[in-house]
Amino acid sequence: MRVVSTPVVPRLAAAILLLIGLHLTVPGSAGAAEPTQLDPERVVRSVVGITATVPADSQSARTLGTDREGSGVVIDGSGLILTIGYTVMEASQIQVSTADGHSYPANMIAYDPISGFGLLRAEMGFSAPWLRLAGSDAVKEGDTLLVLSGGDNRGATAVKVVGKREFAGYWEYLLDEALFTFPPIRAFNGAALVNREGRLVGIGSLLVAEAVEGRPLPGNMFVPVSALEPILADLLAYGRRQEPARPWLGVTLREERGRLLVEKVSPRGPAESAGLRPGDWIVGVGGQRFSGLADFYRKLWGLGPAGIVVPLEVMRGSTLTPVPVTSADRVRFLRLNPTL
Repeated sequence: MRVVSTPVVPRLAAAILLLIGLHLTVPGSAGAAEPTQLDPERVVRSVVGITATVPADSQSARTLGTDREGSGVVIDGSGLILTIGYTVMEASQIQVSTADGHSYPANMIAYDPISGFGLLRAEMGFSAPWLRLAGSDAVKEGDTLLVLSGGDNRGATAVKVVGKREFAGYWEYLLDEALFTFPPIRAFNGAALVNREGRLVGIGSLLVAEAVEGRPLPGNMFVPVSALEPILADLLAYGRRQEPARPWLGVTLREERGRLLVEKVSPRGPAESAGLRPGDWIVGVGGQRFSGLADFYRKLWGLGPAGIVVPLEVMRGSTLTPVPVTSADRVRFLRLNPTL
């Protein structure tokens, strides 16, 4: 059941009370919903819409576009907003809209490429209730949670947690644990995943084809906010986590039978500079074979910090070619807020 966007906060809040009590049937699932203690109006008002304008010559504009929309969640009383970073990455202008329809400028204050989170600070008299964070340890497969989106797509949907597992992204991204939900939500980026106590559990990142591993069941992937708490102080103080950056190659990869096909290379990135090109197959890193995308990333990042030379073994046709790539810090290739 989908609750469509409405300008009347109380109506959406009332609908949330209905939604959280629903038992959504997922193929192969069982169980019943439990009573809720959340404050629905507070939850509704804590979720904001986000619009971002990105310069056309920015690196991310090539893949993510220049006009982006999504959601974010207020997480403290000073207007701090948590979202998924790609929505606002390299933005020259950001606006956030509240549940009552007011719009405010916002500044990006942090971006973390490891978790994927972005942090904004709303300005000009912004005011909204905030949500406490909740760890994902207590979340179990089969739990009913709420997804809330803001902006023009404001609404709420009850979802089932259908998976807790690692997630490897083709853009040099790996989560040790991600949350997967069903049914799929279209307004997913930056959406709030909220538990029955009204606490924030995750931030929406992707629409996925296999929410249940090995089954063609579409759904969404959420980044657990547990990943934020250990780095929040660093992000607020410095705009990024204070540890050596991981080596970044600048490749888009597709896994096939344990090998990795290079589909794209980032312009002026380390891989392009080293001569890696689309159509190459990566079969080894640092003198080691790997079992798949996640294993490749762990072996790559285990070689050392950004700047290290990464010895890749590449198949071009029937020829095995060594390609040494001088890695880089990905953040330094992005046009982020000058305060970062």
